[in-house]
Amino acid sequence: QVQLVESGGGFVQAGGSLRLSCAASGRIFSSYDMGWFRQAPGKEREFVAATSGWNGGRTSYIDSVKDRFTISRDSVKNTMYLQMNSLKPEDTAVYYCAADNRGLIRYAPQYWGQGTQVTVSS
Repeated sequence: QVQLVESGGGFVQAGGSLRLSCAASGRIFSSYDMGWFRQAPGKEREFVAATSGWNGGRTSYIDSVKDRFTISRDSVKNTMYLQMNSLKPEDTAVYYCAADNRGLIRYAPQYWGQGTQVTVSS
């Protein structure tokens, strides 16, 4: 059974920081590409960032979070992270962790977490 469990969301003022975590079941973690998505109220879910399987050597981000967010993974802890700095009110959303091993992490991930709420006040 594949499981992805997010944590670390919360309420923060603009300019602040949060770190999201995604704990993954061991059998998928090392080889799967993993990523973060978000969905703001009234909007479609959007891709935020991704890291490749096998030590996460490749990363990608949407333009709006480049230089503010950093995605990483810890193979020992089977956990992926999203460090979010200089947060803006427009970053407010439910953030979802995802995993995929078909090269489709940005478009149609196979597995999803339950989501964690991030709220940024102005």
